[in-house]
Amino acid sequence: MITVVGMGAAGAVPAGDVAAGAELVVGGRRHLDAVRLPEGARTVVLGALAPALDTVARYVAEERPVTVLASGDPGFFGIVRALAERFGSERLDVRPGVSSVASAFARAGLPWDDAVVASAHGRDLRTAVHLCRAYPKVAVLTGPGAGPAELGAALRSDGRVLVVASALGSAGERVERVTPAEAAARDWGTAVSVVLCLDEARSLGPVRAVAGPRPGAAGWALEEDAFAHRDSMITKFEVRALALARLGPRPGDLVWDVGAGSGSVAVECARLGAAVTAVEKTPDGVGRVRANAAAHGVDVRVVHGAAPTVLSGLDEDPDAVFVGGGGRELPAIVAECARRARRAVVVAVAALDRVPAAREALLGAGLDCDGVLLQSSRLAPLPGDVTRLAATNPVFLLWGVRPHSRTEGVAP
Repeated sequence: MITVVGMGAAGAVPAGDVAAGAELVVGGRRHLDAVRLPEGARTVVLGALAPALDTVARYVAEERPVTVLASGDPGFFGIVRALAERFGSERLDVRPGVSSVASAFARAGLPWDDAVVASAHGRDLRTAVHLCRAYPKVAVLTGPGAGPAELGAALRSDGRVLVVASALGSAGERVERVTPAEAAARDWGTAVSVVLCLDEARSLGPVRAVAGPRPGAAGWALEEDAFAHRDSMITKFEVRALALARLGPRPGDLVWDVGAGSGSVAVECARLGAAVTAVEKTPDGVGRVRANAAAHGVDVRVVHGAAPTVLSGLDEDPDAVFVGGGGRELPAIVAECARRARRAVVVAVAALDRVPAAREALLGAGLDCDGVLLQSSRLAPLPGDVTRLAATNPVFLLWGVRPHSRTEGVAP
């Protein structure tokens, strides 16, 4: 057996001789220094994982006992996954400690059964940033180049509070509440265990029967009357349904809704867990987008300005973009969105004359392009308790997909 011992938040040692009987003990330097090692046992300081696993494999092949020391709960973003993949879960005797996430929420006095947890340790920080924008309670496991300063810099304008927990479980433990701007201005060193990102107005959500983030939307392509809009200037639900299918919004994604109007597409993407930036040029439109987002209980960042010019001020490239307006500027808007989109651009066009230029802009950016003309008829009542079909205005829906994204995706 391989005994895997979680040593509490930031290395607090559990009672007992945790390495008793082991012939090989593997762990970080602070873990090895904190335990009583069996006489004659070999030690391996964890650095690169592959060589350590190769050493473990030799001892396992000879049926010699191994102990692996880890921080907190080693089954929670920890070494248990790598060990189970290499040696099989049946060989593991896992003895978890208290995870840094559980400890941080305890220090903050908050329940965390409804929290989203993201690891930025050895991973791109962008996924964690987008989750922090989309959800009211997120724990981020940090790493070099992905700590409180970097997270704070990305979230300066998002109205969040950061709880930075450092050296949890040790004599030097610190738990500090700061604004994103304050976090961005500091050097936090290497002792940070976890950062909680909170929308304090919503950090105490309702009690639910299922742990984790709130369940995804029960449905999408909502009726038009689910949104405030002006003179029926809203993406119809039939068009929205296919647009959402081609955008593929998911937790950890960033979606732009350009020419947002009522913000119906922006709100639906946010309901499906994506972080969303809505771009709208009219002041009354900006107000409607914000009101619709609030009515549906989601966060949508609203940028007031005209595309394509205003897009240069958005410093992070989106995973997907919906373009719902543009007029004469449509080709330039689509070209800029297609240049920056990591995965897909979807364009809704009512005017036939604008379709060729929009398609050319997608193809010119190297995207694979396809599209349909959507022309639907809805049931409508007639006098005498009978029904007719009422035609809606036809809409062209074009989409461009970056070729590599069909197979690679963007891992959350």
